[in-house]
Amino acid sequence: MHQKRFALCSAAAIVALAVACSKSAPTPVAPGATPETSSAAAADGSTLKVPAPTPVSPVNGAQPNTLELVANAVAGTYDSTLRPSYEFRIKTSGGAVVSACTSAPIGSSGATVTFAPTCSLDLDAPYSWSVRGVFGGAAGPWSADTAFKTPLGGYVTSTEIYDPLYSGKTVGTVVGPVTFLPEGARLETNQSYIRYQLPTPITSGEFSVMIKGADEGSPGDKSKVFSMQQGDDGDITTNSYRFTAELRGKNYAIPGSITCRLIAGDGVSRDCDRSTKSFDSSRWYFWKFSWNSGSNFTLEVHVDGPRGATIYSNTKGLSGRTYRPTPHNFYLGAPTGRGGPLDATLPGGVYKNLWVSSRPRPPFPGE
Repeated sequence: MHQKRFALCSAAAIVALAVACSKSAPTPVAPGATPETSSAAAADGSTLKVPAPTPVSPVNGAQPNTLELVANAVAGTYDSTLRPSYEFRIKTSGGAVVSACTSAPIGSSGATVTFAPTCSLDLDAPYSWSVRGVFGGAAGPWSADTAFKTPLGGYVTSTEIYDPLYSGKTVGTVVGPVTFLPEGARLETNQSYIRYQLPTPITSGEFSVMIKGADEGSPGDKSKVFSMQQGDDGDITTNSYRFTAELRGKNYAIPGSITCRLIAGDGVSRDCDRSTKSFDSSRWYFWKFSWNSGSNFTLEVHVDGPRGATIYSNTKGLSGRTYRPTPHNFYLGAPTGRGGPLDATLPGGVYKNLWVSSRPRPPFPGE
């Protein structure tokens, strides 16, 4: 009897073991395969398992010439092959998020990721910024807020000029009577101008500015609203790399005529078509000159701003020539040439938001 009971117990144990072994055990999860996203937020609110990116520049209250936010890229915490995109945000000194400056997801370029804000920020003012990784609708932790100051009222680099001009100062050189107003810099006479110089020529680029008050009623003949040339020597009229954008004044036979002339180092004058317009001295006009190496150049005038109605646009060919003055001088107005003061600057114009670069013009406050 005892032997029979033992046999039954042993059989029962074997059956129980077989049943237990027949159940599928969960497959072990390798550390590198741990899911990177989760519907459950971490304590910091993040739902993506990546570290916070590290801000590179600007940091520690730095004030750059032009605003670009740069951070180190990151990878997944458990899956190093995961490469997230990135969101940037900017806060005021009081901690409020500037919603217009929050970026859409941006992909990294190698070890870093860069965001160049196009929103309007106060000049020479304190802000902070932070960045986080995002992937598949999940977001990692924000980096710590890092302080910076927006650029001063303007700058000149080796390849670019940015000058708002309504800050009561200029990064250019003032020649003749110029009055700084809250809305911009007013060139008072035919012999007033502001000069800027780049040591290396921009062979393809843009020279653009907002102007108000310079119109066909101003004293002038073949007067200039802005211009370029090689260096500062000699007569701009015959300069080897002359460019002049003209709005002819009341002393000309047909006031209000718009035209331009460019010489590309070959002594050949290339003139824009002439068109006569009636200007409203109370409105802003956007003047833009652009040129492409060996291809063509274009003068445009828009009313009220860059996206306003076009009142003048004309393109001419460069016949394979490259516009390359060295050094490359830019002027609001123009220095006096052989035609005398009435052929120089068209006076009375208030200038603001000057941009010179091979890069496209960024948004300026109020435009």
